Amino acid sequence: MKFSRLFIAVASTTAFSCMALVGCQTQGSTPADMVMRNGYVYTVDGKNSVQQAIAVTGGKIVYVGSDEGAASYIGTQTQLIDLAGRMLMPGFVDAHMHPGDGGRAMTLCDLKYQTMTRKVFQETIQACLDADKGKGPDVWLEVGSWDRMGMTGLDGDPDKSTLDALKTHRPIQVRSTDFHTVLTNSRGLAVAGINKHTANPGDGKYVRDSAGNPTGICEDGAADAMAAVVPPASDAEKLNQTRAALDAMRQQGITSFFDALSGPENGKAFTTLQQSGELTARALLAIKLDPAAAAADPAKSIAEAKALANTYDQGEAKVAPGVSMRHVKLFMDGIINAPADTGAMLAPYLRNAGTDVAPKWTPGKNTGELYFPPQVLNPLLLQAVQAGLDPHLHATGDRAVRDSLNGIEYVRQQLPGNGFRPAITHAESVDPADYSRFKALDVTANMSFQWAQQAPSTVDGTSDHLGPARFARMEPSGSISRAGGRVAYGSDWPVDPLDEFLALKIGVTRSGDPLNPHSYGPKYAGRLNADPALSRTDVLRTITMNAAEQLKLEAVVGSVDVGKFADLIVLDKNFMQVPEDELGRNEVLLTVVGGKVVWAKAPFLGLDPKALSQASTSRIAQ
Repeated sequence: MKFSRLFIAVASTTAFSCMALVGCQTQGSTPADMVMRNGYVYTVDGKNSVQQAIAVTGGKIVYVGSDEGAASYIGTQTQLIDLAGRMLMPGFVDAHMHPGDGGRAMTLCDLKYQTMTRKVFQETIQACLDADKGKGPDVWLEVGSWDRMGMTGLDGDPDKSTLDALKTHRPIQVRSTDFHTVLTNSRGLAVAGINKHTANPGDGKYVRDSAGNPTGICEDGAADAMAAVVPPASDAEKLNQTRAALDAMRQQGITSFFDALSGPENGKAFTTLQQSGELTARALLAIKLDPAAAAADPAKSIAEAKALANTYDQGEAKVAPGVSMRHVKLFMDGIINAPADTGAMLAPYLRNAGTDVAPKWTPGKNTGELYFPPQVLNPLLLQAVQAGLDPHLHATGDRAVRDSLNGIEYVRQQLPGNGFRPAITHAESVDPADYSRFKALDVTANMSFQWAQQAPSTVDGTSDHLGPARFARMEPSGSISRAGGRVAYGSDWPVDPLDEFLALKIGVTRSGDPLNPHSYGPKYAGRLNADPALSRTDVLRTITMNAAEQLKLEAVVGSVDVGKFADLIVLDKNFMQVPEDELGRNEVLLTVVGGKVVWAKAPFLGLDPKALSQASTSRIAQ
C-alpha cells in the first residue's frame, strides 16, 4: 500500500527549502519555535481579518499580526518560513466523514464512482475477479464506489442475476456510493442465509420480487447486515487502512475530523496510531445507536454507548492530536435519491403513472422510512444528553429533519441551560418552516456541499420523484444560513471522493466544475437550483470555526488566534481571490497539526533524502 513519504515529518526535524535560521530577537521577547511570515494569513477570527505572519511555540499560536511584529519572535533556533504571499488559514475540520470505510475502500474492487451501464458494471467486476484468481470459491469479492443511482438512470436497477452472470462461484457484495445499499449475488444470499422467510430489520429491507424472494438489493439496515457477513479486516489490515485514510486526509489539509459512524474497531485503530505517534489529525468518533435496541431498552443502549466512549475517549484536547468519543449517531431515515426513496418525507414521493415516453408523475403512497419514531427518539436523546453524549442525527427527508428538530426541542425543554451541541447531518430536503429552527434550537446543519451540483442521480432521477417544488429547495445550505443557522461542512467520504476544494467551490456556486473528474462534465455544469449560495467567507467558516463549534473544539482550533493550537494549512492558490471557476482547482502545500508538519510539498519540501528514503521504506514494510 502506498503512503505519503512525508508522514515521517511528524517525528522528524523538518528542514524547509524556504527556511532560514536568523537572529533578530528583540530584548525581552521569547523566541518562537516557528515563524511563518510574508503571507496572506486568513484568520477566520471574529472579524475574518487578514494578517501577514504568525508565531508558534509549543504547538500553540503565540502571535498573529504583521511581519514587523513577528520579528521579535525570531531567535537563533526559530524555523523561519517564507510564505511568499501564499494563503495560510486554519486547518480543515471535516465534521462528517467515514475514514474507516474510506481506508478500506482503497483496497476493494473499485468502480470509481463512475456512472456505468450494467454491461460495463459486469465487465469491471469480472476484471477484478480475473485479476484475483488465486482466491478460493468461499472468499468474498468486495466491490465499492458503485453509482447505483446513475446506473438506474441508464438502464435500470440491477439485481442478483446481474452478478450471477459472472464467471465465478465466489460470493460478491457491491456497496453503493451512498453506503445505503448493498447488492449481492445468489451465492452471497445463500452464505448470509437470506431467503424469502427472512424478516426485514427494523431499519431497512431486503428488496423482494413478486414471489417474495430477495432480489439481492439490500437497503439500509439490511445492507449493514449483509456487509457484516464479510469477515472483518485483521488488526494489521485495519491499521494499514487507517494509515491510508490519514494520509489522504493530511494531503487534503484536514487537521480534525469527525468519524460519523464508529465503533470499537475504529476506536482501537486510531488509539493504536495515536500511541505510536502516527495520528496526524484530531479524531472524534461517533457511536451508532441501533433503532431496535433503543426501542427495546433505551437506558441499556445509552449505557453501552457510554461504556464504549469511556474506553476510547482521551479527555480534553491537547496540542498533539488525540482521540475523542463523545457523540452518538442516529439514522433517522435513509436517502431521498431514486430509486431507493427511503428518506422520510412529509408528503409522498411521486411515481410515474404514465410511460417512459409520456411520463405522468403523481403522488404515490411511499413517504420513505422513519427509523426512530418520536416515542423512541425523545427519551433516547434525553438520556444520551444526560450521559454527556452529543447527538448527531442523519436526516435527509423533510419529515426526518422535522422530527429530529422536535426531538432536540424536547430535550432543550427538559434540560434548560444544558450546553449539548446537536447536529443534523445532510438535511437535503427541509421544509421552509423549519429553516429558522436550526438557529432557535442551536442545531448545526452539517451539509455535504458537493451534493449541490447537478449529477445524473439528481437531475435524471431524483428530481422527478421529488417534484418541482421540493427539488427547487433541495440542498438548502444557503437558506438555513440566511435564517441564522450554523452550517458546517462534512465530506461524507467515501460516499463521495475526498475533494474538499471542489465541495467548497460548489458551496459558493451551487454548480460543479466540468474540468474536475469528481464532477459530471459539461452536460451537468449548470446550477442545481435557485437556493441561495454561500459566500467565500461563509463557506470557509463552515469547514473551520463552524465545524469546530459543532464538535466543541472552538476554544482550541478553527481560527488563527493566539492561544489556539497551531493547526494550519498553506494553499497553492488564494481561495479568496481566484476566479469562481477555479475555486475547486486548488491544493494544500503544507499541513501543520499542533505545530508539527504532517504533509508538505514544494516549495516546502526539504527533508534529508537519505532519512526520507529509509523512513518511507520502513513505514511501507509494516
